[in-house]
Amino acid sequence: MRIGLITEGVCPYVNGDTRLWCDRLVRGLGQHQFDIYALAGGERPEGRGGSPLPPQVGRVRTAPLRTAGDGGARYGRRARRRFAECYGELAAVLCAAGTGDPSSAADAEVSAVEADRFASALYGLAELARDNGGPAGALCFETAVRALERACRAPGAPRPAREARVPDLLAAATHLEHALRPLSLDWYGDDALGSVDLCHATSGGAAALPGLLARHFSGVPLLVTEYGVQLRAHYLAATEASPAVRALLTAFRRRLATEIYRRAAVVTPGNAQARHWQQRCGAHRDKIRTVHPGMRAAHFTEVGESPERADPGTLVWVGRVEPAKDLMSLLHAFAEVRRREPRTRLRVVGTPSGPEGAAYLGHCRALAAQLFPDEAANRHAVGDNPVSFEEIGGPELRSSADAYAAGAVVVLSSVVEGFPAGLVEAMFCGRATVSTDVGAVVEVIGGTGLVVPPRNPRALAEACVTLLRDPERRQRLGAAARARALELFTVEQNTRAFHSIYLEIISHTPARRVLLDDTGEPLPFALPAEAHLPGSWAGAPPRVVARGGPRWALDDAPGEHPAPMSAAEGAVR
Repeated sequence: MRIGLITEGVCPYVNGDTRLWCDRLVRGLGQHQFDIYALAGGERPEGRGGSPLPPQVGRVRTAPLRTAGDGGARYGRRARRRFAECYGELAAVLCAAGTGDPSSAADAEVSAVEADRFASALYGLAELARDNGGPAGALCFETAVRALERACRAPGAPRPAREARVPDLLAAATHLEHALRPLSLDWYGDDALGSVDLCHATSGGAAALPGLLARHFSGVPLLVTEYGVQLRAHYLAATEASPAVRALLTAFRRRLATEIYRRAAVVTPGNAQARHWQQRCGAHRDKIRTVHPGMRAAHFTEVGESPERADPGTLVWVGRVEPAKDLMSLLHAFAEVRRREPRTRLRVVGTPSGPEGAAYLGHCRALAAQLFPDEAANRHAVGDNPVSFEEIGGPELRSSADAYAAGAVVVLSSVVEGFPAGLVEAMFCGRATVSTDVGAVVEVIGGTGLVVPPRNPRALAEACVTLLRDPERRQRLGAAARARALELFTVEQNTRAFHSIYLEIISHTPARRVLLDDTGEPLPFALPAEAHLPGSWAGAPPRVVARGGPRWALDDAPGEHPAPMSAAEGAVR
């Protein structure tokens, strides 16, 4: 089948871990064709370096969202009136009651009436953009600001919105204009997303909006994958905005997330935490399929099959150095471990995450020198100092596998964590682990390691000492952790799960194309599965006429209604 993979970030996939996941998904599902649609934050990213795309990638299209809405066509009088109506309705919904924090019991249930109002306004703006080009520049922006002002001053608007001033309205209108720029893309015709069998959005929010519109305009089913919930990330990142702007943008993102979850055929969170957020925002539990991220296990096979390589008196921490990892608590915990087990060492292996991480690393080095003053003068010598700060790539630690192999116990001390990829790597290596109870840690560990409360150095020290003094338990936990990781968190498991979901969605989706013979008559069973096999015996393929409608691709003559294709026929496309 033909998959429209919609990403947000650098072409052809995105940055960071999501880029690796997208690449492994595409390469692991060679039986499908992928068209990649990338929403980029800046200028067009074509021409950037990267690994060659696999042959199953049919096309790559990008849209720099910072300029996607500029230079739009001027609207006529009727289109301007329609824009004012749709945007005014959108603003009114954002200022309606029940659009606050999803953790609030009063706002957990979004009314169907308000959700339908938001959807009607959103699709109305999309149809205007499709029929008239992009937004009408300053005119539409001025109209949007006035619509927001009327909505904020209306009776029943939340208090932060009622207190919005002109700078707040301008800022909110600007943010909403940026968020709605995918409405103006030319991706929704029969030569783009309108022709694919399935849209797969690699995150919620902006990346899922094109898939939502492809579903609206052409009936293309939508699959949404979220390994980090976009709505939660926006909540955490919106602290610098004024209360009025934060209230309006939070309401918009909440409404958009609800509409995406309502219309998606399947939603695939990466862990239970993401699943919880999606359900509170309206995702029906029957649509949700948890699919854990897939990671390469082969790189850690040698270490995992050789547990005797571990130094029984060494604790290892591996990751990006930043405040959220709470290395300060780990150092205080290690001081207690060192008091009870004097020959124990701690190896901190990681690279600072930007300037903030570099400053934090300096603080950690200073704290280590304060806690262990007798060895501070020799802090660069791994063999003499109880605490060492190292990076992967040196003579001893050439890879992350070598880092995990260096110790008997791997420690995770974070106070904030999503999916703990480093913990999974330690499990691949067969190492016993001590972790703080944050994010998806408990879900990943599943009883194969010790879990303690975050920001509790005493509990962290007690767990480490327990494993250091019990080598048999360390071995049992390490073996169980490796078996669990190989069963649940491999690339092969991930690609198999998505292949099954693709087939499930297509099998429940009505066919959107009509196959015609030479006389123009529809052929209900004209595209058997064997027609896709190479060879001249299959004969010339029938003529295909495709249009954007979800049911028929051919205008019916009066009184003629061709029978739709069966689900089985659609599944072999």
